[in-house]
Amino acid sequence: MNKTKRKIFETSMKLFAEKGYDATSIEDITATVGVAKGTLYYHFSSKEEIFNFLVEEGIKLLQNSIDIKIAKHENYIDKIKAIVLIQIKIVVKYEDLITILLSQFWGKEARNKKCQKHINDYLVTIENIVKEGIEKGQIKKGNPKVIASEIYGLICSTLIYKLKNNGEIDIMKLYKEFEGTIIEGLKS
Repeated sequence: MNKTKRKIFETSMKLFAEKGYDATSIEDITATVGVAKGTLYYHFSSKEEIFNFLVEEGIKLLQNSIDIKIAKHENYIDKIKAIVLIQIKIVVKYEDLITILLSQFWGKEARNKKCQKHINDYLVTIENIVKEGIEKGQIKKGNPKVIASEIYGLICSTLIYKLKNNGEIDIMKLYKEFEGTIIEGLKS
């Protein structure tokens, strides 16, 4: 990704997170980036295309990180630990992206459906790990869909914790807290 496209990408992500998708205009993006509309349209054909690119790239980053880390573990509890740590790191580092995904999760527009699909696909990844862990006797019996939603929801609450903590967050300390509540509760 070239420098201008990256700047448009990062600026759009920040504006969408701060103002919301609907309240952010192409003019807002070009003014903040400091480029002409023609330059923006050279890289992206519409605001919707920028949004789709943001979501696709963000989900790819999360999924690739998860795939790499869980492949290193045989034990399903260790796989869940890896997911929890990666998800905390991504929520903290890419707060704007997570804000966009969560804010656009509800609704019936194409972008809402896109966010719903990506989050649901990600939840299936966690569900499958939980289901296999239950089958292997490494994770206590329960509903994999509910457990996956609990894990995802609790980790997303990191944003609330960060806000309440004046933006300060110690990732490893928070991970240890979640390890105590999430991981210990899953052990069979």
